[in-house]
Amino acid sequence: MADQQHLSLSRRDLMAAGAASAAVASAPSPAGAVPTDAPHLARVAFTVNGQKRSLELDTRTTLLDALREHLKLTGVKKGCDHGQCGACTVIVDGRRINSCLTLAVMHEGDAVTTIEGLGTPDRLHPLQAAFVKHDGYQCGYCTPGQICSAKAVLEEIKAGVPSHVTADLTDDPKLTEAELRERMSGNICRCGAYSNIVEAIAEVAGGLAKGERAKGNRA
Repeated sequence: MADQQHLSLSRRDLMAAGAASAAVASAPSPAGAVPTDAPHLARVAFTVNGQKRSLELDTRTTLLDALREHLKLTGVKKGCDHGQCGACTVIVDGRRINSCLTLAVMHEGDAVTTIEGLGTPDRLHPLQAAFVKHDGYQCGYCTPGQICSAKAVLEEIKAGVPSHVTADLTDDPKLTEAELRERMSGNICRCGAYSNIVEAIAEVAGGLAKGERAKGNRA
């Protein structure tokens, strides 16, 4: 019996303590106190498609959301939002990146190029025209990221940047189908237009290296 009384009192004490904790947690913040979850704003200035832009953003805003939601450049697509599909690929200072994996405030002073900065419906970029010609766009959702990535890929090869499949690291990489497929492997096309995309990129580059031929052109 003595143990039961002790247990009962302890339970009441525990309930009272819990109620007191809940009251403290739900009490309004003191006047002037800043909520801990309030967004922290910061200004970032960069050049987007040749135009200087300045935004005041929540520091947690990704570059993807800054471009789509704040600058209304909806050619940049939000796919997986985890850097795995490549639909959000843009070019920053000449290098392709997944804009969903980087914060906008990290790009102060950078030059950002989206698909809108490459061409227009009346004046297509050569890669855009080639994608149309070779039916490399299919549903089109991944196409902006594919084309931005392809532009940077051609610059990488031209600059002699090796990839995982480059056989001879002492020589400039050749424009082979294997090089294009490897370098474009971060851009997923769920329609499966990969052969068409390779053909489009190869055409803009002036053709694959000697002895190479895209699978779609093989007899």
